[in-house]
Amino acid sequence: MLDNGAFSAKTRGLPFDPNGFYQWLDSILGHPHWGVVPDVIDGPENQQREMVATWPFPKSLGIPVWHLGLSLDYICELVDDWGRVCLGSSGEYWHVGDAKWQGRMDEAFNKLAKTFGRLPWTHGMRMLGQGLERWPLSSADSTNVAVNHKGVSECAHCMAKRIDSENPPNHWNLRPVQEHLCFT
Repeated sequence: MLDNGAFSAKTRGLPFDPNGFYQWLDSILGHPHWGVVPDVIDGPENQQREMVATWPFPKSLGIPVWHLGLSLDYICELVDDWGRVCLGSSGEYWHVGDAKWQGRMDEAFNKLAKTFGRLPWTHGMRMLGQGLERWPLSSADSTNVAVNHKGVSECAHCMAKRIDSENPPNHWNLRPVQEHLCFT
């Protein structure tokens, strides 16, 4: 996976340069590697669509990002068009693993299962370790090993090997989700 760097740019307050990403990617992109299609962190769907439309390579070499704060119809649109999707945590769903985030992930997987039957390829951005018990992620990434290996007793290689040895569930059972209540 070749990440576009939009998340790192956002967290550092730097501008994101999709053209620079494409120039860097051009000489190294090829199977089995794939690139994360540039996205706008916290941007609305129209901005996401505009950014996705800039992808200059074959779709088989990229995966677009659906941010949990966007509509469930948009994730289906991306899957219809690309066949697979990255899941990104932003906005009110920034904190990977908290209760609100978990509820939204359940909603997303329920929607994918109801719409497509068999789940598409899903890649969890910053979600390494989240798919092991609940969500059937096809792949995931994280800075967990790079950031946290110094604070644990195992070496970085051992930590990565342990994480890579575990597999997520291979199917999704629809889950009840908390309906949003409105009081007038």
